[in-house]
Formats: sequence, structure tokens, C-alpha cells
Amino acid sequence: MIHPALASSHVAVVTGGASGIGFAAAKRFAALNLKVCIADRDGEPLRAAAAALAAVASGGPADVLAVPTDVGDRASVRQLHEAVRSRFGPVHVLMNNAGVQPGSGMFGPEAHWAAVIQTNLWGVIHGTQEFAPEMIAHGEPGLIINTGSKQGITTPPGDPAYNVSKAGVKAFTEALQHELRNTPDCRVSAHLLIPGFVVTPLTARGRTEKPAGAWTPEQTVAFMLERLGAGDFYILCPDNEVTREMDERRILWAAGDIVENRPPLSRWHPDYAEPFRRFLEQQ
Repeated sequence: MIHPALASSHVAVVTGGASGIGFAAAKRFAALNLKVCIADRDGEPLRAAAAALAAVASGGPADVLAVPTDVGDRASVRQLHEAVRSRFGPVHVLMNNAGVQPGSGMFGPEAHWAAVIQTNLWGVIHGTQEFAPEMIAHGEPGLIINTGSKQGITTPPGDPAYNVSKAGVKAFTEALQHELRNTPDCRVSAHLLIPGFVVTPLTARGRTEKPAGAWTPEQTVAFMLERLGAGDFYILCPDNEVTREMDERRILWAAGDIVENRPPLSRWHPDYAEPFRRFLEQQ
């Protein structure tokens, strides 16, 4: 079942659309006969992605727009909106997908923290605040899809800035959906995409071959569209290593740290290794 916002001639905007999950989503939207705008950093990858989309789109280059955008800059996102409005008209699908993961340490340079939070969290806020009011006002079915992460839910040690940014995306998207469903006559819904292990330029880290445990961006987007059609808010993606059941147990354990007053991140605490193993086996 296809979500009604994904109708032929409707308009989709995808940030971080030049590669990875964003590009895979843009291709599927184009194949569904939507007009598609991809936003990303300026450069050859953005131009190459636009050419590839034009080969898929039913209207060719006329149905594709590529706009260099810094999602962390509200003015840049406003220019993106103006460009889409001028070229295609009202937007029906917004996928706030742009993200960075340069790595971070708890006491690392502030610049690393600022760059991650500005793109991963403020990019989602800017995109939503700029596009959503008009998406609500035009009265047609609409989708806002924000790309989160399992790291924003179970917050594993090792990259605190990324975890903070994605935890913020989760909280923001939950609040957004509450707002939308309580807005009279609103036909726009928000959804949190939570990818599994996916090989993208962000996660490849020099690898040239897909690890056996990873999904492709195309598999992730196919799952996303299926769950959008089913009406899911939390689009919790499995992969070839981790099942839905494993994710559920990990998330429940993380919540249990608060409920049972365990140490934070007890999943990685040596005193809780055996209890966590037994907990997983209960699935």
C-alpha cells in the first residue's frame, strides 16, 4: 500500500539527497512519478545524482531539481523552499535526511560537536519549520520523514555528539507528530526513520564492499515505504545481522536503566554483561 502523499505529480524534497539513503529515496520517489528536489552540499555528487534521477523521472530533467543547501543555515533552507516552490509548487513529501558523523569525544573540540548538532538536529528543525506550515495549509496529504538513528535511542558509548543529535531528532519528531495530529484539518503526518546497519558514504569508512550484515540504502527505503503505507510512526529497520526482536530487547533494556535504577549505559557495564545476555535470550 502506497501512502497517499506519494501520488503522481506530487512534489518531494530530500535533504542529503546526493548519496546513500537520501538518494535511494529520491530515486524511488522519482520512479513513483513524483517531482523530486534533492538538496545537498554543492559539488559533483549533487550534479551526478540529479542526472541519475532525471534518467528515472517520467518527465526527465523537467521533474528534477538539485539545490546546493546547508541545512544548518536557516536562510539556506529558506532559499531551498523558495526554489522548490518556484519550480514545482506545493510540497507533499519532506525527507529531512542530511546528516554528518565525523566522530566525537566527550571532551573533544567544540567545533566537532557544533557541526554535528547543527546539521543533524538543526537541519531537521529548519527543514520542518520552513516547509511544514505550507504543507499543512495546502490541505493535501503530506509526509515529513526525519532520519533518526538507533544511536539516538540506545545511545551507545563512542560518539556522544552524534547520539545527542539523533536523540534530539527523536524527541523533536515525536513532538511534531503530536502537533500535527492535534492541528484541525491537517493531512500531514510525521515519521521517524530509524535505519539499521546500512552501507552509505557516511558509514563505509573506506570499505569498498558491502559487509554481509548490512542492508543497502535501497533495501532501507523499500522497508520505509512499506511501513509508511502501514502508518508506522517509528520505522525501526532491521538488517542482515539484527532482527526486530533484537532491537526491541535492546531498547527495552535501555529504558530499564531508568526504571530499575541501573547505572547508565549498563548494557556496556561489566557488572551487567551476563544479565543483559540472559535478557536478550528471552526474546
